[in-house]
Amino acid sequence: MISPDDPQLRTLGQASGPALILYDGDCVLCSGWFRFVAQRDAERRFLFTAIQSPFGRALAERYGIDPDNPQSNAVLIDGTVNLKSDSAIAAISALPGYGWVRVFRLVPKALRDPLYSMIARNRYRWFGRNEACWMGGARYADRVIG
Repeated sequence: MISPDDPQLRTLGQASGPALILYDGDCVLCSGWFRFVAQRDAERRFLFTAIQSPFGRALAERYGIDPDNPQSNAVLIDGTVNLKSDSAIAAISALPGYGWVRVFRLVPKALRDPLYSMIARNRYRWFGRNEACWMGGARYADRVIG
């Protein structure tokens, strides 16, 4: 697990640094999102932190996400903080072979974000809840900020 004091985090989310996905580790759907990105991130561009970790909680609060009831993931990449539907588009389109996902930015946020919010509100009921915050296990320990 990466320490929040690690020097590589000084450029976190900047064009010259690693990208970050802030996700809800209690949510089965969100943990699946983590695995989806991590498995396809051949360049290992993304780091991850759960909103339930001290580092993730502080980031959530900084970006206006309620850490006790998170209704959005956040993706910090290339100097931009992406929330709601923009977070999914930003992360997936950065993966090899998924650049075409950028086309979804043509759909107005006024349409995308309500759909995202509906899923976020119902995610535990529809997809379930992890018994413990999912932090990636040993396979991803070198990519998770604790």
